[in-house]
Amino acid sequence: MDSFSRGGDLPSSIAFCLDEEEEEALEEDEDPVKTPERAPLNVDSNCKYSPSQDPDNDIFDLDELLPSISEFGKYQKLLVFLICLPACIPCGFGAFNQLFMTDHPSDYWCSVPQLNSTDLSSADKRYLTIPTNSDGSHSKCERYAVNWTDVLAREEPLTSPNITWPTEMCYDGWEFNATGTKSSIVVDFNLLCHRDIYPTVGLLALNIGGPIGVYLFGLLNDRAGRRISYFCCLATLVFGSILTAISPDFWTWAVSRAVVGLTVPAVYQIPFILALELVGPAYRSFVTVMTCTFYTFSLMMLAGITAVIDDWRALSLYTSVPFLLYFLYALIMPESPRWLLAQGKLEEALKVLEVMARVNGKTFPTWFRNKLEQRVAYKKLNGEKAGPTRRVGALDLCRTPNMRLKTILITLNWFANETVYLGLSYYGPELGENAHLSFFFSSLVEIPSYVLCWMIMDRWGRRWPLCLLMILSGISCIVTVTLPEEAKTDTLILFLLSKSMISASFLIIYPFAGELYPTQVRGVGIGTSSYIGGLGLIGIPFINYLGKDNLRLPLVIMGAVSVVGGITGLRLPETLHHCLPQTIEEGEKFGKDWNWRECLRCIPLRPNVPSPSSYEHLSQKAKQEDTVVELNVSKDRKISEKERRKNQRSSMKRLVRQTSTMDTQKTHDGAMQLTYWF
Repeated sequence: MDSFSRGGDLPSSIAFCLDEEEEEALEEDEDPVKTPERAPLNVDSNCKYSPSQDPDNDIFDLDELLPSISEFGKYQKLLVFLICLPACIPCGFGAFNQLFMTDHPSDYWCSVPQLNSTDLSSADKRYLTIPTNSDGSHSKCERYAVNWTDVLAREEPLTSPNITWPTEMCYDGWEFNATGTKSSIVVDFNLLCHRDIYPTVGLLALNIGGPIGVYLFGLLNDRAGRRISYFCCLATLVFGSILTAISPDFWTWAVSRAVVGLTVPAVYQIPFILALELVGPAYRSFVTVMTCTFYTFSLMMLAGITAVIDDWRALSLYTSVPFLLYFLYALIMPESPRWLLAQGKLEEALKVLEVMARVNGKTFPTWFRNKLEQRVAYKKLNGEKAGPTRRVGALDLCRTPNMRLKTILITLNWFANETVYLGLSYYGPELGENAHLSFFFSSLVEIPSYVLCWMIMDRWGRRWPLCLLMILSGISCIVTVTLPEEAKTDTLILFLLSKSMISASFLIIYPFAGELYPTQVRGVGIGTSSYIGGLGLIGIPFINYLGKDNLRLPLVIMGAVSVVGGITGLRLPETLHHCLPQTIEEGEKFGKDWNWRECLRCIPLRPNVPSPSSYEHLSQKAKQEDTVVELNVSKDRKISEKERRKNQRSSMKRLVRQTSTMDTQKTHDGAMQLTYWF
């Protein structure tokens, strides 16, 4: 019978007490290295739970369970490839479809409503009403300021304009050459000439919504769970896109883009987090690369969709409404078992894990089930403990000098990476002869960069690949200023190289920051750095706006930002082969002995810190610790056999929990598996 249906009864494992001799007899037969099938509850001499021995003090580490039920079995593969990865696609559509809604016509001129009732052709109207520039082309933002009713009423027919007439701005809108002009908000809302900054304001509205949405949906993600948070985020995206399609004026459209911006990049991060929490540590790099790859596929798909759909209202609907089908995922998408365990929803977590084990063809371990039963039984008898705990915050990252310096440098690199990556993504359609092909290739070059990162991160570390890629990306952008104005193809090639390298560095910054921040403040640190880094996106639309007069000026600015970020990143300590800091104190010590010799070393060395490579060495290590303990005790006093066994058990427990960062183990079939703690 299921243990959770027993009401307030105790599990059978604690229905009796053992006396001291029986307990010692059991302990002598117990192998501390092997995982016990049943972990008995801590009870006092009266067979009651002891508050000092609260089973809540034992942290549920799902990474200890996953090898038993498969770290990346059939269950995880189905969820990752059929749900989590496709769930990232709406982010790419929502973030970049706006670039094609603001298509700028190439041939336009001021409208003169007074001539609409005449039988003059469009070419004649343009010839008579629009002044010419010094190169012979017609002005796009000025017209002759005359009363055309009076001019046409004269007895002598008008055959040519008078160049001495005064000029004025286009107060009555514009006319467009029907050939090559697509539907866009620029055409529908007359966002040209003195109003050409309005599309940039719309892009600013999208980027302002991003940091707000990350914060709001981040709170919802932690409090209500991954499933509810994702579907709320998806509903917001679809609602904002429908509002975009029906917008009657620019300001309604801008508000709708801010609503869509609330979901970018939250609609990408939530399924990504769920995928990471479903698989074991050995497969998190693979899931990270696959998530980025699916995101890139969405950008390439968007390039194809925009090449077929010319109407901006239809584009908004085609890139959002089909995702209503994703709400069917609510029938099969599970909640993250890690989140359920962290929230104390043990029964729900057990159901998810049992299904995972069953689909993977594994037997659910009894020891983990008993551990859950013990926790539930304790809470039923003693209730929840509400002790005051101090929460760490962003200010804790800046209290000590070394931690403060690393936080500033990580945030600066995050700012440079995110700003340049998104800036180049926005700028892609502006280069080349075809905006759709340029955007497609600027997305396609990201995939080789992801594969490159996957290959070099565990060999050359994080720091040098990150900094070198950022510096080379910046140089590629800056070199474009030396090219002639007509060399658009060469400019596009350098742009693609820069985009590829900044994409690779942007992939590295996530694990690098996670390894530099201590475990105690890792979530706060990454959240703070990504939030501040996201603020750089507010200025990117205006940097790209400078390109309307000088095509290469935005590339030079973004290239300089990338180079500066790459150079400052060399000051960060390398994390490869190092144990990750757990507390703020350990984080302050990590990298404090930095020197230029270490900075100039491209391939990091393994630190000479002896650590057990497998659980088989733990017993020997424990005996060594016991020897040290016995030598430190007074010579006239010897530790009893019972105390020695007790010390050995506590040493063994401590060693099991403090395993090395890199732990090479074997699976049940003898295959080697590499496990790292992230």
